[in-house]
Amino acid sequence: MRRIIEIVPARPGWYSRWQVAPDVTRSYPVTVWALVEDVDEAGREVIGVDSVGQWPGADDNEPGVDFVRYLFQPPDTGEPDDADQARSTSGSGVPAELLQPTASS
Repeated sequence: MRRIIEIVPARPGWYSRWQVAPDVTRSYPVTVWALVEDVDEAGREVIGVDSVGQWPGADDNEPGVDFVRYLFQPPDTGEPDDADQARSTSGSGVPAELLQPTASS
């Protein structure tokens, strides 16, 4: 089981890049960074949740789409060439299952 330890807003310029076809990538702005703990394995990692609610390892990511990497592009240089302008979400973009409270032991 995974649980969120902390959430912080992402600064402008961070993107998550996804492989959508063999030679095609799409980048989405990262909206928040989350420190996630795997209570079964006693490990922690930082994940970025993007503007369409995807994050590496999520079960409900778009089928056939694979996470490539996070990238930073200074806001004054514009967006990455593969930035997707057509998709957006309202709210924080954080998947609902990550926001659910966990039972305390």
